[in-house]
Amino acid sequence: MNGTDLDTEIAAYEAMRGDLEAYRTGRWVLVHGRELAGEYDSFETAAEDALRRFGRGPFLIRQVGAPALPVLKAELEAGRLAYRRRFSA
Repeated sequence: MNGTDLDTEIAAYEAMRGDLEAYRTGRWVLVHGRELAGEYDSFETAAEDALRRFGRGPFLIRQVGAPALPVLKAELEAGRLAYRRRFSA
C-alpha cells in the first residue's frame, strides 16, 4: 500500500491543482503515491487503469476543475466496476 492513505492523495491533488487546472481542465486524473499517475478522457478508463495498476488502492481519481464529489470506493467485481460511497465517522 506504499504507506499512503486517501487523505494523503487528496492533499497531493490539492497541491498540484493549480497546475492541473491551468493545463488539464476537464480531464480525469489519477493520483497515487502523492504523484500524478495518469490522465484520462473518462472516469471509467481512469478507474480501470487504477485498479489494474494499484489494486485496491489507495488512489484518487478527480476530474480537473470539477467540484469535489463524495469519495467513492471502486472495486472490480466479476469483470465490472462497482462503486461504493465512503462514509465518514
